[in-house]
Amino acid sequence: MKTSDVQTKTVVDRNVSVSLGKKIRPTAILLHIVLIIGAFLMVAPFLWTISSSLKDMSQIFLVPPKWLPDPVTFQNYPNSLTAMPFGKAYFNSFYITALVVFLNIMTCSMAAYAFAKIRFRGSNVLFILFLATMMIPKQVTMVPLYIIMDKLGWIDTHLALIVPAGLFNAFGVFLLRQFIKGIPNELEEAAVIDGANPLRIYWSVILPLIRPALAAFGIFSFMGIWNSFLEPLIYLSTPENFTVPLLLNTFKGLYFTDWSLMMAGTTISIIPVLVVYVIAQRQIIEGIALTGSKS
Repeated sequence: MKTSDVQTKTVVDRNVSVSLGKKIRPTAILLHIVLIIGAFLMVAPFLWTISSSLKDMSQIFLVPPKWLPDPVTFQNYPNSLTAMPFGKAYFNSFYITALVVFLNIMTCSMAAYAFAKIRFRGSNVLFILFLATMMIPKQVTMVPLYIIMDKLGWIDTHLALIVPAGLFNAFGVFLLRQFIKGIPNELEEAAVIDGANPLRIYWSVILPLIRPALAAFGIFSFMGIWNSFLEPLIYLSTPENFTVPLLLNTFKGLYFTDWSLMMAGTTISIIPVLVVYVIAQRQIIEGIALTGSKS
């Protein structure tokens, strides 16, 4: 055997021995146990929803509860889709969510670029005041915003859901600003030398460099708007205008609630969010990690 091979084998054996000789710390075991319990508590309601969507009414409230349905009732899914106009509700949710996400990405990235790179008097104070709006509870602005929507004639229209949510998102501005602040100023200076104005710099320099942050923010915005229930409940009254979360609420009656159909419809409504997250989870992690590393 060659000398280099012997040395390599010795190093590998030594590393294996060191790894095996390491003691597992009790704190590490306790941490993993806590994480496993926490993960189960987080996923248990979702698993129960799926399980209940495959049961009939007689199995849902059994004591002790049964996790596995017997018999399995797949008919709940087509029944839930035909019991209510879910096709229209899905269309409403998709196009409202798409418009709000697009508006959020454009307006928040513009505001973030202005706060991060364009110097003007009072910019820091204005940014602090802008962030302070995140501390105002939604219940405080609910009535004034409803009055504004009523004066504009937007009650029971999708404009009441699209315009306020699409044009103002303090969290998105903060997230993107932190990322843009880490972009070297030399790139802007080079663009200025080439004759680019601020709008051209924003479009051709800034946006391509913040794609991970835009992807992460877009996904967060998508999940928030898709799952929104309170705003549609306040502004919409016509079933043809309902979104998916609001339409699911119609399964709940005053004296009787068809829990099997509600769970089936809820499971179906979760699918778009799961698909988006599975496809874009890498961008979410990368965007958050890169944003957190900026000064």
